[in-house]
This record gives sequence, structure tokens and C-alpha cells, in this order.
Amino acid sequence: MAYIRAKKGLGQHFLIDNNIAEKIVNSLHANEADTVVEIGPGTGVLTKFLLKKNFSGFCAVEIDEESVAFLKKNFPEVSDKLILADFMKLNFSETFKGTTAIIGNLPYFISSQIFFKILENRFQVNEAICMIQKEVAERISAPPGSRTYGILSVLLQAWYKIEYLFTVHEHVFSPPPKVKSGVIRLVRNNVMKLECDEKLFFQVVKTAFNQRRKTLRNSLKSMISGEAVAVPLFDLRPERLSVDDFVILTNLIEKFNNSNHANCI
Repeated sequence: MAYIRAKKGLGQHFLIDNNIAEKIVNSLHANEADTVVEIGPGTGVLTKFLLKKNFSGFCAVEIDEESVAFLKKNFPEVSDKLILADFMKLNFSETFKGTTAIIGNLPYFISSQIFFKILENRFQVNEAICMIQKEVAERISAPPGSRTYGILSVLLQAWYKIEYLFTVHEHVFSPPPKVKSGVIRLVRNNVMKLECDEKLFFQVVKTAFNQRRKTLRNSLKSMISGEAVAVPLFDLRPERLSVDDFVILTNLIEKFNNSNHANCI
């Protein structure tokens, strides 16, 4: 089988260990998925094991034309399942039908954007198995109180149960990256709607962690009024708060803002 060159501009690091590839694919349950989507199949190391699963709906999204040509030549059975496109630019609901499970060895430099796209489509994506930079995988799966707990931790954990599955070392890639990778599993929880203004929730979480060394009273000062001074929750730093705490915080901010607005009328 011929090989293709990894393109630095696309963040390509091709997995070359079949045992790890099979382990990643076997981590995908896809019990209730109508469609299984592989992001960035590259040389097909995951694809060949995914095809063996005989999922009723399977497709692979690849941005690299050379990789698509390679896959069509070496895995002809996947030819009609390939989408040559930038995953980030796809209209998710129009492209993928029904409940969707995602799997892929994600380029490090866009992994966070992909998780935000998953969040945007959280009512359609019920599972994801992703191999990403180990540091990011640990951050996403970190519990409250951890120094790595951050924006993606809170936002993803609001709607997904997250498990850090295993670590993948550099030498099983071509070319080898400079850091280790981690494989995580996201499984949709039962939350359909948070008990707060979700748009404000996103804003509060992002604003709080953009100045994570400060207490919430200082990092959120542009969003809160003087009434918040007496609330102990604002004395904490953002990494101390659980998803439920951020929901409470969002409701407090909305309450204070509505109260101030009413007083101004």
C-alpha cells in the first residue's frame, strides 16, 4: 500500500498502530446512532475497523484531496461514504441524518473548535470518541477544583458524561507529534435544557475563565451589580464551581440585572 505525506498545515499526524486504532474504534458504542461520522480519516487506519462494524449509516469527512484519493483507491467500499469537505463548515443537520456518533483522530489545532461544533449540535450528537492532545483531553474531563478545569470542561460536562479512556504515545504516529495524545468519550446526558438562560450561561463561563486567577467578583465585574457583593459564591475562583454552581451563578446575575433594570424604569 502506498503512503501519503502528512501536511503540516492540516495538522496531520497519521496513526500507524493497528492495535490502538482497533481499541479506539471498539470504544465507540453507537448504540442509538443513526449515523456514525469519522472526522479526518487520513490513511484509513480507523476507517478499516469502522467498516467492519457494519454501521447502518457511516460516512467520513476529509478535507485533504490526497487522502480522499488514497482512501478511494485502497478502501473502495468507502468511496460512496466519503465527503470531501471542511467539517467545520458543514451544515450539521443537513449533512448528517438522525442521531449522530462522532469518532476521529482530531488535528490538535482545531480540536477545541470541533468540540464547540459538537456543543452547537448537542441535540443530534449523542456520542463522540476523540483522540486529541493529552493536555486538552485532561482539561475536558477534569472535575471542578482541578487546575486544568476550564471553559470546555464546564460547557461539555453540562450536556455530556465525559471519560478519559487512555493515553497514546508519540511513537505510534507518522510523523510523531511533540506531545502525547489522549482518547476521550463523550456520551450525551439527559439534560435537555439548563435551568437558566443558556446564552447567558455560555457568556458567564467564558468571561469567568478568561481571567481565571481572579475571583468571580473581579472577573465578572462588568456583568454584576453591587448587590452581588454579599453573595459568597462570588468570592470563589471559576475552577471551584461545578456545572450546577454556574447555573446558580447565571441565575443570580440575571436576577441582579433584571432588578437593576426595573429600578431604572
